[in-house]
Amino acid sequence: MKKIIALSCLLLLCSFAASAQKFALIDMEYILKNIPAYEMMNEQLSQVSKKWQNEVEAIQQEAQNMYKTYQSDLVFLSAEMKTKREEEIVQKEQEAQDLKRKYFGPDGELYKKRASLIKPIHDEIYNAVKEISEDKGYQLVMDRASDASIIYASPKIDISDEVLIKLGYSK
Repeated sequence: MKKIIALSCLLLLCSFAASAQKFALIDMEYILKNIPAYEMMNEQLSQVSKKWQNEVEAIQQEAQNMYKTYQSDLVFLSAEMKTKREEEIVQKEQEAQDLKRKYFGPDGELYKKRASLIKPIHDEIYNAVKEISEDKGYQLVMDRASDASIIYASPKIDISDEVLIKLGYSK
């Protein structure tokens, strides 16, 4: 009997502790969309990306032109000249692929530039969320935009506008 009473008291205490936790949500996409510095950063990245893409395309076009010239001169070339031209074309195509990987690969220049530009914005958002959480006693703040497992969340617990106000971008 004492075990049953002790167990029920323990369950009751656990349920009070669980109900006392406070949660909040933010929508990172919404927050970023309302920060002008983020939009400027995206525009800057877009311009750099276009510039680098043009460089890659120029080398690819050069390789294509080399191949067309090779095709038209094929009947006049010796076996040694054919091999040399083929190697030059392959080398030019490889150069284009290497440049593309350098700029746009998983650890490429575009990725590094994006990471360096977005870090200060993310740090600012994180600090604002942390301050709001400490002030209002939230134990957990989740990002609605990145977590696909959230099926429904009450708009009452979304603090995205508070974060924007804290950052100085009033809504």
